[in-house]
Amino acid sequence: MSDDIDLTDRVCIIGAGPSGLVTARQLRSAGVPFDVFEKHSDVGGIWDMDNPGSPIYRTAHFISSRYSSGFYGSPMPESYPDYPSWKNVRDYIRRFAADEKLYEHITFNTAVERTELSDDGTWIVTVGGQRRRYRALVVATGVTWHENVPHLPGQETFTGTILHSREYVDSSIFSNKNVLVIGAGNSGVDIACDAAVSAEKAFLSVRRGYRFIPKHIFGMPLDVFSKSGRKAPAGITLPENMNDLLDALVGDVTRFGLPAPDHDAMASHPIVNDQIIHHFNHGDITAKADVERLDGSDVVFRDGTREQIDVILLATGYDYKIPFIDDNLLEWTSGRPQLYLNVFSRTIDSLYVVGFIEFADAAYKRFEEMAQLVAMDLTLVGDDKRAFAEMKRTDRPDLRGGKHYIDSPRHANYVDTQSYQKVLRSVRERFGVIDLAGITQ
Repeated sequence: MSDDIDLTDRVCIIGAGPSGLVTARQLRSAGVPFDVFEKHSDVGGIWDMDNPGSPIYRTAHFISSRYSSGFYGSPMPESYPDYPSWKNVRDYIRRFAADEKLYEHITFNTAVERTELSDDGTWIVTVGGQRRRYRALVVATGVTWHENVPHLPGQETFTGTILHSREYVDSSIFSNKNVLVIGAGNSGVDIACDAAVSAEKAFLSVRRGYRFIPKHIFGMPLDVFSKSGRKAPAGITLPENMNDLLDALVGDVTRFGLPAPDHDAMASHPIVNDQIIHHFNHGDITAKADVERLDGSDVVFRDGTREQIDVILLATGYDYKIPFIDDNLLEWTSGRPQLYLNVFSRTIDSLYVVGFIEFADAAYKRFEEMAQLVAMDLTLVGDDKRAFAEMKRTDRPDLRGGKHYIDSPRHANYVDTQSYQKVLRSVRERFGVIDLAGITQ
C-alpha cells in the first residue's frame, strides 16, 4: 500500500527482553539497521514483575547460577548471590541495556498489533495504527506469556479457587487455606514451597516421577559443579551415573508418596530446588497422585483418596504462541514452531525467532549465539547467501546429540546444549563468523 512507511532497509525486532536485547546488539555489531518495539515501559521481559502478564512471583530466583548466567562480556556482579532473585535479574538486564546503549533503539509502550508477509518477502508491521514495512522480522517475545490451562473434570462445580501459576504473585492467597499445586516443574515446586510455609495444608499433585536436583553439590552451584567435571572433594568417590548421584544425594523420593522417577536425570528439563525435599522431610507438604476429578469442595485423586481444597494452583506450563503472526506461516509440532536451528523459518527467508528453545543450561549466551546467526544471515551475499538459504530448507542436524527426552510438549523442541553449541559453531566456522566467547566490553 502507498500509505506504508518504507523501512525496508531496516529489521523489526519485537520484544526487549533478554533475547531481543542480544539480537539488537548483534544486529548493531553487524551494521544492520533495526527498530525494537516493546509493549512494556522498560526492558527485562518476564523479569520485570510490573510487566503486565509476567509470570514472576516474589520468591522467584534463577535456577542457573550467577557464574554462568550473564550475557557475553557482562558477568553478573560479584555482589549477587549464587542464585539471583528476580529483582537482581531485572536490574542486571537494565544495566546491560544501558551499558550497551540499547535504550535508544527501543520504542516502549508499543505493542505490535499485527504483521503481514508481503509477496516480496518484506513484512508490514502495524504499530500504533501505522503500517511500517521492514526487510525482516525477528520475534523475541519469549515463551512464558500464554498459560496452558487444562480442563479438570468437575471444575464447573468446584467451590474453591483455580488459578494458573502465571497469575501467582505471593503466598498471601494461601493463608489459612488448603492448597493443591498441580505440576512439578520449577515454578510448581517453588510455589509448593511457598504453600508449605503459608497454607493450612499444602499438597503437590504429580502425574509422573521426577528427580529433584539440589542447587548446590559439595558447596558448589549445580552448574559450576557440572561444568568443572563433577569433581568431588578429597576422600569422596562419586557414582559415575548421574541418576545414581542424584538418588544418593536426595534419597528415595517414594518415601514421600511420590512416584519413582521414570526417566534418566537429563531426559527431562531439570527441576532445581533444595527446599521441596526439606518440606517433604518435615511434613509441611503432602504428595498426591494425579487428579481424577473435582467434586464440590473436594479433589478426588486417581488413587481413590480425596482432600478438601480451597485453592488449586495449576503449574501446568505455557503454550508457545506468536499472536501477531498468522500460524499458517509456520509449521507447528506439539504446539512448538519447527525452525532450522530453532531460529530460522525453513520457508520464509525473512523470518527469525530468537529464544523459543529449551535446554538444560543458562539461556542468555545461547540466545546471543542464536542472534549472531540472524545477523550473519542478514549480511550474507552471493554464493554464501544462497548456500545458507539451502541449509535452512534442507539441513536437519541432530541437536540432541542422540539423547532421548520424555514425550511431552515441553520437550518437543528440547536440545542438548553441548550438541546445539557444536552445530552453531560449525555454522559460524563455515561462514567465517567470530566466536562470541572472545567478546569484550
